[in-house]
Amino acid sequence: RYTLSSQQMPKLYTPEPELGSPCHDFQLPATSGKTLSMRELSKGADAFLVMFICNHCPYVKAIEPRLAKLHALFQGRKGVNGGGVSMVGISANDAVGYPEDSFEKMKEKNHPYPYLYDESQKVAQKFGAVCTPDFFLYDRNLKLVYRGRLDDNWQDESKVTTRDLAGAIESLLQGMHPNREQKPSMGCSLKWKP
Repeated sequence: RYTLSSQQMPKLYTPEPELGSPCHDFQLPATSGKTLSMRELSKGADAFLVMFICNHCPYVKAIEPRLAKLHALFQGRKGVNGGGVSMVGISANDAVGYPEDSFEKMKEKNHPYPYLYDESQKVAQKFGAVCTPDFFLYDRNLKLVYRGRLDDNWQDESKVTTRDLAGAIESLLQGMHPNREQKPSMGCSLKWKP
């Protein structure tokens, strides 16, 4: 269980999503040693999930096991259009101010999905990412269909009753668009460079 007082960690909510907006192109180094692009990662996917996460944020730490489960749930699944699900995590936090978010520390994580480093923060700026976690889900045409929360209880998985993000991915696999009524994600502010 994770508990935070409002003094410990100011929280931010994601803004109203611009549904239908195109996915931004990027090419970033991954903890695997490769450089990966948006085109490579999204190729053939019916659902492409871009997650702005980091190492130090308590909100992200609390849901890391759930993100791994989400990946496992959809790995190998094909949608009605024949495509699968692709997930990628991107950390864009200022590693000088937050050393735990350095690329070296990112390499210590064992995420089942690619974990990329946006050192310049230009990719996060293009996406309009504001907090960690910030989820952007795109359809097979790379149009934004969901930008909201993972589920309805970030602190305690045993109390989760609604798995919003998983439902949105499932909709895409069924050839449908997720509900336009979306509840925002909440987390620590993205740590911009001074």
